[in-house]
Amino acid sequence: MVLGTEATKALWQSPGVEGKNTSNLKAWENREMAKEVYKQLCETTAKRGGMYPGVDISEFYELVEELFTPEEAAVYMAIPRGFNPASTIAENMGKSKEEVASILETMADKGLCNAGRMGETIFYGAPPFVPGIFEFQFMRGTSTERDKKLAKLIHAYKAAVNKTRGATKITFPPNRVIPVDRVVKAGNKIHTYDQVKSYIEKYDPLAVSTCFCRHEGKLIDENDDCGKPNEVCMQFGMGAQFVIDRKMGRKIDKEEAMEILKKTEEAGLVHATMNRQEIDFLCNCCSCHCMILKTALDQPKPGVALNSGFRPEWDTELCTACETCIDRCPANALTLSEEDVPEVHLDRCIGCGVCAMGCPSEAIGLVERLSVPVPPVDQKALREAMKASQAR
Repeated sequence: MVLGTEATKALWQSPGVEGKNTSNLKAWENREMAKEVYKQLCETTAKRGGMYPGVDISEFYELVEELFTPEEAAVYMAIPRGFNPASTIAENMGKSKEEVASILETMADKGLCNAGRMGETIFYGAPPFVPGIFEFQFMRGTSTERDKKLAKLIHAYKAAVNKTRGATKITFPPNRVIPVDRVVKAGNKIHTYDQVKSYIEKYDPLAVSTCFCRHEGKLIDENDDCGKPNEVCMQFGMGAQFVIDRKMGRKIDKEEAMEILKKTEEAGLVHATMNRQEIDFLCNCCSCHCMILKTALDQPKPGVALNSGFRPEWDTELCTACETCIDRCPANALTLSEEDVPEVHLDRCIGCGVCAMGCPSEAIGLVERLSVPVPPVDQKALREAMKASQAR
């Protein structure tokens, strides 16, 4: 285990890390040990994966030194897969439960780990950078100087990783679109996982937070504002409770959740989440800022990399060729045919229903697209599907 190294143990035990020892030699030793911990953190975040895993470049160290203290980095690395009580994590480190629990609580407040209560016990998890730590930094919607600094550091890291590895190639969709279900044509099979309202009805509590993608853009450049609503990202169940407990968002009732849903659909935002049937969050994405949508649109065939399992169909008698649907399409998947009826390019269409929602003559409805695989049941099934697609 990475935490077993003598350097990490020495750093943890050294009072100089907290500035108590002013000896030049001790300070130098502590800086060297801190460097070692951050290097181990790079290796750990690389193994934990996600869209932006740890990469050994200067931008990584500039970022994590702002995000994590050396002690927090050590605790993060000691958290096993899944969710664990503080006692288990403390045992991994050879430290007292009280000491480690205190650091874990601070980390949860900073969005460096997940936390959820079951009975009287709090369980902690170590999320990857994405989805996870990066999003947690901006969900509160605050605009402090540290927020602005972090936004620039995160943006610089993502840009550097993209340059290092080249364009992301999606072999199996990690994310999916949930369609605007009220524009699905009668007679088409629509599952509960195809309806956002089914998650709203199923889960308690519910929470809403700021769109971290649009907020990150505005923190970097205050003029970078596409005009889309910002407090629209939702969380469900335990994910919502974490957001509420750590003040990253606020609790909402089912009525307000439905109102937010309607507002996002009218604004032309895309419902996007993890590509699984059980979800704990819903992003409402714009194509100009949002990571899920932008990553898919960079693919040769966005409609294969991200989809709802539906496609638009036009009633030619109702269509007036006003081109509103073409203007609203976030994937640039529509063109006007020679017959003055919009034509859909399925390699680009993500099946969101934004076109149908904006049609003034109600000439568009969604129909099933049978070539799109059923979403995996849970995170484990999604992981296995992605791994299998990469092996082919």
